[in-house]
Amino acid sequence: MQAQEVLRHLRIPELGDFRQYVRSLPSNALMGIGAFAAITTYWYTTRPKALKPPCDLTMQSVEILDGEYARRSVLNDSDKYMTYYYEDARTMYEVFQRGLRVSNDGPCLGSRKPNQPYEWQTYKEVADRAECIGSALLHRGHSQAGDKFIGIFAQNRPEWTISELACYTYSLVAVPLYDTLGTEAIGYIIDKASISTVICDVADKARLVLDCISGKGHTVNTIILMEAFDSDLVTRGQKCGVEILSLKEIEALGKANHQKPVPPKPEDLALICFTSGTTGNPKGAMLTHGNVISNTAAFIRITEVHCMLSLHDTHISYLPLAHMLERVVEGVILIHGARIGYFQGDIRLLMDDLKALKPTVFPVVPRLLNRMFDKIFSQANTPLKRWLLDLASRRKEAELKSGVVRKDSIWDKLIFKKVQASLGGRVRLMITGAAPVSPTVLTFLRAALGCQFYEGYGQTECTAGCSMTMPGDWTAGHVGAPLPCNSIKLVDVAEMNYLAANGEGEVCVKGPNVFQGYLKDPEKTAEAIDQDGWLHTGDVAKWLPNGTLKIIDRKKHIFKLAQGEYIAPEKIENIYIRGDVVAQIFVHGDSLQACLVGIVVPDPDFLPGWAKKRGIEGSYSELCKNKDIKNSILEDILMVGKEAGLKSFEQVKEIALHPEMFSVQNGLLTPTLKAKRTELRNHFREQIDALYAKITI
Repeated sequence: MQAQEVLRHLRIPELGDFRQYVRSLPSNALMGIGAFAAITTYWYTTRPKALKPPCDLTMQSVEILDGEYARRSVLNDSDKYMTYYYEDARTMYEVFQRGLRVSNDGPCLGSRKPNQPYEWQTYKEVADRAECIGSALLHRGHSQAGDKFIGIFAQNRPEWTISELACYTYSLVAVPLYDTLGTEAIGYIIDKASISTVICDVADKARLVLDCISGKGHTVNTIILMEAFDSDLVTRGQKCGVEILSLKEIEALGKANHQKPVPPKPEDLALICFTSGTTGNPKGAMLTHGNVISNTAAFIRITEVHCMLSLHDTHISYLPLAHMLERVVEGVILIHGARIGYFQGDIRLLMDDLKALKPTVFPVVPRLLNRMFDKIFSQANTPLKRWLLDLASRRKEAELKSGVVRKDSIWDKLIFKKVQASLGGRVRLMITGAAPVSPTVLTFLRAALGCQFYEGYGQTECTAGCSMTMPGDWTAGHVGAPLPCNSIKLVDVAEMNYLAANGEGEVCVKGPNVFQGYLKDPEKTAEAIDQDGWLHTGDVAKWLPNGTLKIIDRKKHIFKLAQGEYIAPEKIENIYIRGDVVAQIFVHGDSLQACLVGIVVPDPDFLPGWAKKRGIEGSYSELCKNKDIKNSILEDILMVGKEAGLKSFEQVKEIALHPEMFSVQNGLLTPTLKAKRTELRNHFREQIDALYAKITI
């Protein structure tokens, strides 16, 4: 009784009163309450959950004691570097053997013909073919002790990986070749590595090899072809002292003369990866099995919590196997018994291959990301579509900031489903490297694709990567923290006013992923690796407060364009300056752009007469503002560049004319009259931005 009186005094209804009140409500009100309760319950049970990051994202690297400002990953328990992930996979040969075991001889390598489904070879079939090829190579005189370098000159395809595995099975060394190097460079590599056997995919590449070695002494005595060839090629090979054989013949020879595998050790050379560089001949980076394994192990360590791969994963192989990013990713795939599907060989058919393969792992480069970004926004061709796209991306980006990665939101179903389906609909892990990517593009595509999307940084000389973004940190504009397989320190670049004490300087890398040096080039090796074992990358970076790295400059003014080509601007400027009308020129390349632009100061004494011959008169300043004069000067320097042998990507796409000479007085030249590139870039930032805007319109 006392309780009832208290309830009446407080005007709080009893449970029975509440039930009576609910029964008195109209049916539509009851339905509304029920619907609200159902929606609330559904949201609560299906609400997106943030991935728990593997570390405190506010401090992703720690300084090594007495390490000269060096930092390491917080994922390491100590200053000891990670050298492998699985006890039974310490070489690339053991990687494949582990994949064979854990896959239970599942599908391994797949390829397809136009408009056909993928056809697969099992792990055991791949291993058997590799043993046959390797046995044939040994039967023909190759051995680890002597003739151990095997050239592989082909597009991505199963036979590429099988040939590589053949080398690893018998402790031979693969030397990838690629046609963008040019005929002269391929000939140089063959001579430098004393290659006697080259495995090619098509007859045209065999002809190119013969072109490289004709008319001079050479080491090549065998070319093995994956595809059919005619008798003319055989005859031409005989004239050069080269035997042309089919891969089928080699496999048959190896089967008839089978040799027991000669597994390599972690410290043995696995491959020589020649880098194109910017000037001079290519340099052959010597990489051991231990180098590659440590890099794959670090990648697995970072992704193990929320994106560990398994035999159910599928990778699309289209990035060149001659470069290390693709090789490391394939190592991660094979170690887990997963599948690799190769594209048809034509990048224009990549989207069709993606739809057929439905990969879960998709490594990319900025150039492809830029195309995807542009295509998505070009399809938003009405104000309403653009508004919806902006709204959807903002909502998904807000989720990313809170650590939520998914592809089942209302925005995915309404807006982003089509772009996700264009990649096959199953992608769950992406990684980009090779060149910087625009933060705007990366953030948008992370939201649109709804998968874990990492950015890495590195170079061939540290196998592939030395830093990588962390799960849960989906911010852009940096390249993550040091990998668990290496430490990174920044070294003073005093001439550019970058000081390690201020958290800025040249990026230097140390760890088991750092290469062994350049093949037969101790001088270049000494330039790259100092006496304490630190690899000097030439890139300038700064540490961010959360322990991640941001690349901000290039020490030697050498940079990459968006598609990955190295550019040496001073070489190009020295060629363009030969043009009659050019007094000074500044060539600028933005690593977020695909082309070069330039600022030209015309010769004030030569310009008026040069313009008059073209029917244009005026003062010097007026001529510098004349569009026709600008176009004529551009045509002139492009011709000079072409005659000097500049490649198409080394030529400027657009220029602006400037009427004032660069000088010591205006701060654009040093006292020794060298260009101050940072100051020039800042001084002409407005014109540079306008040139790029004009190109993209």
